[in-house]
Amino acid sequence: MDFSDLTPLAGGWSGQTFVADAGGERSVVRIYPPGLRADDAAEIDASVLRLVRGLVPVPDVLEVRRGVAAADHPGLLVTSYLPGERGDVLLPALDDTGAGVLGAGIGGLLADLAGMPTLRAGPFVDPDLTIGDWGLGDGLPGFVADHAEALAWEPDLLARLAELAARAQDLLDSVGRTCLVHSDVNPKNLLVDPGTLVVTGLLDWEFAHAGHPFTDLGNVLRFDRRPAYTDAVLAVWCDRRGGTPAGARETARAADLWALVDLAARRGQNPVADRAHAHLVAIARSGDLHALP
Repeated sequence: MDFSDLTPLAGGWSGQTFVADAGGERSVVRIYPPGLRADDAAEIDASVLRLVRGLVPVPDVLEVRRGVAAADHPGLLVTSYLPGERGDVLLPALDDTGAGVLGAGIGGLLADLAGMPTLRAGPFVDPDLTIGDWGLGDGLPGFVADHAEALAWEPDLLARLAELAARAQDLLDSVGRTCLVHSDVNPKNLLVDPGTLVVTGLLDWEFAHAGHPFTDLGNVLRFDRRPAYTDAVLAVWCDRRGGTPAGARETARAADLWALVDLAARRGQNPVADRAHAHLVAIARSGDLHALP
């Protein structure tokens, strides 16, 4: 493939995803720079796409090349080009009725993901999607402690966060099962038909793993708090997976603490990390998982 013919795909900050046009056919090319992930990262991502194909809207895998970091060779994943408009562009322009329609569709998508069971939590460590070990035996409290230096907070605020993390972990432990997790479901990674508001694609599976059933729900609810949208997401999710919207929202916020801590520890690197840090500070100060800056 001639990389000079590739056009950067709109959205994102990695600079690793491109659009290719050849023979009247459009495809998406993701390049895996040597050393950023394991040599088989492209193969793992391709396996996840094949796993969920037909269950959630994802592109077809057209070509996969394994990277070789020792030889400075990048990995490559070529997939079909899906139609649709990015959700982060479309959602703000929708009225409440449209936001509710889109929210219901996303709630159903999240319910599908939460219903794909795994035997335990952990990262996918090879193209067979073998589940590894996170090495996080202390749960959320231990994760907060591990990130304390990077957060660089005053001791009182850090102690408040640690206390909240312990309560959140108790809530998460009450669920008792694991499932496939996309781990970056948000409007930016969704393609939507602007006419029907049907989700046509869920993109960027690089963080997929076996994990908590409420993780993806927490991601979707993190920043977009518009009631017409979030109420529709929760109503459909609960209709499919059980529970109440209030209970699901609380557990989703608890699950999202993992991501908020990880992102907040990297503030200054991108706008999402900065926004997550502001949210985490508000949550820690108030002791309320639903707090806003």
